[in-house]
Amino acid sequence: MIPTWAIVLDYILGMIMWTLIGRAAMNIFQREDSTFFFMRVFVKYTNPIIKLFKPITPSFLFGGFIALYVAWFFYLFRFYAMPYLLGYDVWGMLAFPLESDFSKQLYQLFN
Repeated sequence: MIPTWAIVLDYILGMIMWTLIGRAAMNIFQREDSTFFFMRVFVKYTNPIIKLFKPITPSFLFGGFIALYVAWFFYLFRFYAMPYLLGYDVWGMLAFPLESDFSKQLYQLFN
C-alpha cells in the first residue's frame, strides 16, 4: 500500500505538471498576455514555478516550450524519484496515483 504522504505529494506534483502542460497547450491558441480567463489563470499559477526554474532553463526556449520543459522536470521526479523514495524498482504503466485514479474514473464512466 502506498503511504498517504506519497499520494498527496504525487497529486500535488501531478497537478503542477498537468497545469504546465495545459499552459503550453493553451499557448498554441492564446498569447500569454491574453485576456481570456483560462489563459490568465494558467499564467498566474504557473509563472512562479517557471521563474523558479529560470536558472536552469535554456535561453533558446520560448513560449509554451518553457512550460513543457519545466513540466518535464516534474514528470522525471514523479517517474524516478517517487518510486525510489517508496522503495519500488518500477511502478509500471499508469502507476502514478493521480493518473491511475483518473483512468479508473474514465473506465467506470464509459463502461
